[in-house]
Amino acid sequence: MNSLDPGCEIDGFRLGELIHAGSMALIYRLVGPRGPLPLIMKIPRLGVGERAVNVTGFEVCRMVLGALGQGPHHPTLVAYGDVETTPYLVIQHIEGSRMSDLLSRAPLPPDEIARLGSAVAIALHDLHRRDVIHLDLKPTNIMFRQNGEAILIDFGLARHGHLPDLLAEELRFPVGNWVYMAPEQILGVRCDPRSDVYALGAILYELATGRLPFDRPRSISELKRRLHADPVPPRAIAPMTPEWLQEVILRCLEVDARKRYDSAEQVAFDLANPAAVALTERASRHRRSRWLTRARRRLQALRFVPAPCPPLLRESPMSKVAMVAIAPNERNEVLLDALRRAARKVLAAEPACRIACVTVVPPAAGLTGEGEEGTATGRQIKRLVELRHWARPLELPEERLTCHVLESDKPAAALVDYAKMNDVDQMLIGAPRGGPVRLLAGVCTQLVADAPCSVSVVRARSQT
Repeated sequence: MNSLDPGCEIDGFRLGELIHAGSMALIYRLVGPRGPLPLIMKIPRLGVGERAVNVTGFEVCRMVLGALGQGPHHPTLVAYGDVETTPYLVIQHIEGSRMSDLLSRAPLPPDEIARLGSAVAIALHDLHRRDVIHLDLKPTNIMFRQNGEAILIDFGLARHGHLPDLLAEELRFPVGNWVYMAPEQILGVRCDPRSDVYALGAILYELATGRLPFDRPRSISELKRRLHADPVPPRAIAPMTPEWLQEVILRCLEVDARKRYDSAEQVAFDLANPAAVALTERASRHRRSRWLTRARRRLQALRFVPAPCPPLLRESPMSKVAMVAIAPNERNEVLLDALRRAARKVLAAEPACRIACVTVVPPAAGLTGEGEEGTATGRQIKRLVELRHWARPLELPEERLTCHVLESDKPAAALVDYAKMNDVDQMLIGAPRGGPVRLLAGVCTQLVADAPCSVSVVRARSQT
């Protein structure tokens, strides 16, 4: 979507100035008859050249902020437009400064770093105790009120422990800001709040040294270096860094999450009480590990297994997942209705079951950029609308119904991969036309052979 002009109206909201143009969304200040309102509108970037993940990120942000409600450390979601019509989020406008504005003064004094870092850690702890992980913590996503309180913004990549994780279910590559990304996130782990602790450590490192702990990775191979490499100790770059601060920073940046702080609350306590920080050999390091140690770690990284994710703080009913695979452009209403009847039988047998509606489209690289489905985002929205239209008669709440558009030139393999990665218990798929001889032809045959769950091939009553 191209930027809109100030004065445009969307569902009665009047746009003011464009205040931020991110990689996934545009953000406008909203205005009223008497000037700016304490609200902003976030509009996902759509159109030619934009990524389909922008649509998923919009859905994630809407779900997470909606579930969080009001709180001191995150903005409040006020209104939203559905992706089927006009996608936008109206969010509370936060007055204050950004963490990114402070980086031009780095290295900062240790007491200032401790004050800022403690405020961010308190905000993270508030999220984590609600079973929400930010997973995109970076200086531009941290703001401070005049009283010093930290507010975390931009929840497009977040994970809510009691809602379906759309990004984890659809994507097979590291999503987020690579500069501050934790090692386990590189491998697809999105359920560990200690990933936010790692990102906080990277930000503290930057504030203390004026440098990034691992520079700016330009490829997956460079990104994976942090599975074995350790950063140059802050005291080797900024000698005035006290040992207690280096201890906190390097503990946050441990590759293995089990060696980091167990919680952001502990980070906040140590930063607020430097004299109480328990010093280890991390505090006195003046150089990176020797080459022999780095070589050994590199070999160990080939077998790196992330730490298990901590349990949720609040109980969450473990629901089974039933997957309904629907072909793009499926127009056979008799077959679609048969799939709905089959889904209702599954729901009757498993009242807490979640239905995941999935379709597979060819890779976006082949799109022309013209027409309704000529862009990745346009096609994503169209297919999501189709899946939701199919699922609407099931009358399921949002937490029990998800819709997914997967990109692959091998539909059967993509569906099998989805089922494996998301612990699908049962799969429903419409039978191809052509009678009994072709009943399990093509995609159906491969699914029955390779799927890690039971597969039910549903036939329309009129099929013979």
